[in-house]
Amino acid sequence: MSVPLESLESDVDFEGLIEVEGDGIVGRSPWQIAMSRLRHDTVTMIALGVVIFTIVLAVAAPFLNALGVTDPYTFHNELVGGLGSLPLGTWGGISLAHPFGVEPGTGRDVFSRVLTGVSLSLFIATLATLFSLVIGVVLGIISGYMGKATDFIIGRTMELVLCFPQTLMLLALSPVLKPRITQMGVPSGTATDVAYLIFVLGFFGWPYIARIIRGQVLSMRNREFVEASRSLGASRRRIWMKELVPNLWAPIIVFVSLTLPLNIAAEAALSFLGVGIQPPTPSLGSILNNSVSYYDADPAFFYIPGTVLVVIVLAFNLFGDGLRDALDPKSSR
Repeated sequence: MSVPLESLESDVDFEGLIEVEGDGIVGRSPWQIAMSRLRHDTVTMIALGVVIFTIVLAVAAPFLNALGVTDPYTFHNELVGGLGSLPLGTWGGISLAHPFGVEPGTGRDVFSRVLTGVSLSLFIATLATLFSLVIGVVLGIISGYMGKATDFIIGRTMELVLCFPQTLMLLALSPVLKPRITQMGVPSGTATDVAYLIFVLGFFGWPYIARIIRGQVLSMRNREFVEASRSLGASRRRIWMKELVPNLWAPIIVFVSLTLPLNIAAEAALSFLGVGIQPPTPSLGSILNNSVSYYDADPAFFYIPGTVLVVIVLAFNLFGDGLRDALDPKSSR
């Protein structure tokens, strides 16, 4: 509905809430307001560009490997030599054919290995985040809506899971769960490592989103639109899916954008410690683990993969922070 411009009070701030069309104004939906605020956040838009670029490269990596454009596994002994089998040339053998240089001792292309590692890390982090999201949203809705004994049991379960130190449990459960995963029919090797990381990272991540969803549902379960649906005889499942879930998208989106980089960093840390992705499959963590031995002799082999990891995690975090601010009506403009 349009409102004449002259009817507005001069001391009211309508920035971002309205847009001018002809001789009047038109109200904007909360989603349009959030997207407008997001577009005007320069840092968030730069971070979004890096995130999109990373996702495109990660999706393209398996196809590039299959087509032979990149090759993370082939040894190139002719590219290394001398004391300690260091790469020939300056800066770790950086060239047009090997933009990130080559790996000391093997001559494998560092760019191909980093690209494959990013693809695998993003795959693991995405599935682990979705695993946490599904469990957390379902249990959060049940806990907040049902209340009483159900809320008590789920709440104490959340607190119990949160009591475990995540990194320590990831290290301790590796020799216990990996053989069990293999016995369930998952091929041994990289597939077992990937399944283990997805399961453990997802399992220890669900209480965070569950507590958020529970709080949101507690504030909505007695609202008019829920009471109206309940009075019309709607089933509990219909109320959850049709009334509650559509009003939970904002915290869900923010949770995904902030948890994804945490899982990327966690996967790299576990691979660095030797309980994640095992060689010869490349991972950012295992590459950094190998590069520590060559820190003085070949610093490029350490700094380039480390910088890539820092930039990716930082971009996802900045985008998540900006998205949270854009979706939060109480944040400053």
